[in-house]
Amino acid sequence: MNKIYGSAAEALEGVLSDGMLIAAGGFGLCGIPELLLQAIKEMGTKNLTFASNNAGVDDFGIGILLHTRQVKKMISSYVGENAEFMRQYLSGELELEFNPQGTLAERMRAAGCGIPGFYTKTGVGTVIAEGKEVKQFNGEDYILEEGLFADLSIVKAWKADETGNLVFRKTARNFNPPAAMCGKVCVAEVEEIVPTGSLDPDSIHLPGIYVHRIVQGEHEKRIEQRTTRTREDA
Repeated sequence: MNKIYGSAAEALEGVLSDGMLIAAGGFGLCGIPELLLQAIKEMGTKNLTFASNNAGVDDFGIGILLHTRQVKKMISSYVGENAEFMRQYLSGELELEFNPQGTLAERMRAAGCGIPGFYTKTGVGTVIAEGKEVKQFNGEDYILEEGLFADLSIVKAWKADETGNLVFRKTARNFNPPAAMCGKVCVAEVEEIVPTGSLDPDSIHLPGIYVHRIVQGEHEKRIEQRTTRTREDA
């Protein structure tokens, strides 16, 4: 089966629908599936729920879909750096489900492994635990978290072979692998596609069995925060 598509729009054709749950990779501005997010914006799909560590910034990442009001809910760990997100959330226009960062990653990974739920101490005794089952193990409380089964996964990788095996570069290997695992369909954008058999099997970060469609493209390299000081005179 050919997994390679000519553009992000082609790779998303037939898998997008209003009201769906999308798991998106990335951490801050690193490893963001920017081409696929731009294509979703242009295709006008709306009432979307996004499961992602964060919501991008105002003009990049999921932030571009917030501006066009295509997102109705975020399932996230960190939502700073985005003024439009803050405005919509505080005004009641956007739903938000906070997840501790490790819990969100594990919810994605668990779903990818077919695990419907797991117990964790993270969040016990806080608002995170409200409405969730509590069970004791060895005399300590744990809360039940459910696996996060998404309709679609969109991720960004460095390299792929023609069968969809993925390699992530440095810190882009963040939420991308678990996000890729939890979707019924996974679409990956990559910087380079190499022939099958070119990748060292021990260097593959995500097996191609999880990846259904691949698109190659150019990507922007952004720095999220930059702190500088005036150079002292020699």
